[in-house]
Amino acid sequence: MASVLSISLTSASLAAQCPQAQAIYVDRDEVYELAFEPVGSEAAVVSHLFKIRQVKGGLLLNGHIMPGDEVARSNGMIMHNCPTGDVTGEEIAACTVWEGVIYPVGADGNIGETVPEEGEEAAERLLLAGFGPALRYSNAWEEKKLTSVPWDVLVYKGCAQ
Repeated sequence: MASVLSISLTSASLAAQCPQAQAIYVDRDEVYELAFEPVGSEAAVVSHLFKIRQVKGGLLLNGHIMPGDEVARSNGMIMHNCPTGDVTGEEIAACTVWEGVIYPVGADGNIGETVPEEGEEAAERLLLAGFGPALRYSNAWEEKKLTSVPWDVLVYKGCAQ
């Protein structure tokens, strides 16, 4: 039990030293990695950008977070091979792998309402409920011949430089 606790405390202390915009997370099996990147514009509609990649494979998914309108939530979308430019809602729906709320999870196990702002201390864990099954039943699964479903909880791994 002591080793599990020390890993958790080490992860929490490392996350405290990294801004959310540079945080990198990994799933339990270390097959999938989620890496945030700076949005780059205060006028952007999205509050966060990130990519999810298969650590040993060719899958790369693009994601973003938009703040909730009425209730404070981090509404996320993960997409695969979306067209660019002037696209229709149908085209976006066809390339969307997962859509839902991304919850930050603290070292104490408490679930927060929103992912920290870009410059704030990175969350220790992220919960993307239903992401694994959504990927399994998406076009990306067959196209990339994936064999491993990611876990819905991603743990802080490091900070991009």
